[in-house]
Amino acid sequence: MTGFRAQKSLGQHFLVDRGVVRALIEGARLAPSDVVVEIGPGLGALTFPLAGEVRHVVAVEKDIRAYEELERRLRDMSIGNVDLVQCDILRFPLESVAARFSRKVTVVGNLPYNISKPVLEKLLRSREVVDRSILMFQAEVADRLLASPGGKAYGALTLMVRFRASAGLILSVPKESFRPKPKVSSKVVCLDFSSPFCVNTDDESRFDTVVRAAFSHRRKTLINSLMGSGYKWHREMLADVLADCGIDPSRRAETLNMEEFMHLAARLNPA
Repeated sequence: MTGFRAQKSLGQHFLVDRGVVRALIEGARLAPSDVVVEIGPGLGALTFPLAGEVRHVVAVEKDIRAYEELERRLRDMSIGNVDLVQCDILRFPLESVAARFSRKVTVVGNLPYNISKPVLEKLLRSREVVDRSILMFQAEVADRLLASPGGKAYGALTLMVRFRASAGLILSVPKESFRPKPKVSSKVVCLDFSSPFCVNTDDESRFDTVVRAAFSHRRKTLINSLMGSGYKWHREMLADVLADCGIDPSRRAETLNMEEFMHLAARLNPA
């Protein structure tokens, strides 16, 4: 990394801890037949180990400087199963890789913190062509993805992601594993899209609407939060729906589990 400076505007923090790289690769449980799309390969800390584990890697790098340096390194080492693409991952068509290799892809990456949520949204939209993602998140975001009911981190993001994917922690990563050192620690999370709760887009839309409404006034009781969310749900109707679902209206949204929200979403019409 000598002479190569990370760009703050791109949120770059290069992974330099080889022990973390090994733990991430092992925890990802990749198969030799896998096709991996790597987000933000930087200088190749993950790219080279990935290339030794899977069928093919498509590494998508936005920074032209990092792209040119990694291209040189790949060429010098005669790595033949890595395609390096200079592109913003938010504009990159994951579908094209799945179509090329006639299989779903696995997405791996050390995410710049400033694009973690847009990348999550892209993956949720693209899950028909993505089987799993193994991504490094800011610890606070990872905790929200992994949270259980009742905790401070549990909220709308938790539920909307987990409605579409199972989530598991692979490892925690200290700040010292990066150059430059970020202000916060990181965690690697695996999202598995193979067994979602949702079955169609109507389910998704209604579920998301109800979850956002329930958390729109987090400190209020569930019934008051739903009433104040802007939808035409009056107290008597909500009380009846909550009673039918076996949910105490005085509870707060963060105490409801996935199944309770699914029952509630099936009964509430946002229209």
